[in-house]
Amino acid sequence: MTFTEAIKSVWDKYWVLDGRARRSEYWFFVLLAVVLSWIPIVNLIAWIVLLIPGITVAVRRLHDTGRTGWWLLLIFLPVIGHIILIIFYLIDSDPGDNEYGPNPKGVGSGPEPEVVS
Repeated sequence: MTFTEAIKSVWDKYWVLDGRARRSEYWFFVLLAVVLSWIPIVNLIAWIVLLIPGITVAVRRLHDTGRTGWWLLLIFLPVIGHIILIIFYLIDSDPGDNEYGPNPKGVGSGPEPEVVS
C-alpha cells in the first residue's frame, strides 16, 4: 500500500471502527500526523482534524492483530501502555480471516487447502 492509498483509505473509513487496517495504512497515517504536527500554524487544526481518523485506524489496526479495540485504552497508562500499543501496532496481521474480517493483504484468506496423503 502506498502513502496516498493509505491516507485515502483512512479518510474513506473516517468513522469506521469495524474491519482491519494493514500496518502500512496505520504507519503512513502516523507519518502524516507527525509531519503536520511539525508545522506550527497547522498543528492545532491538524490535531483536531486527525483525532477521529487516528482513533479509528488504531482500532482497525488492533483488529488486524486479533485484538479488540478496547486495548486502545492502554494509552492512559503512562509509558508502559504506549510501549505495549506500539508493539501491537508493529505485529504482523493475523493470517487469514479473523473475527474482525478478512485479511486486508488478501493473504491466507479463504478455506484451508486439503492435505492429500
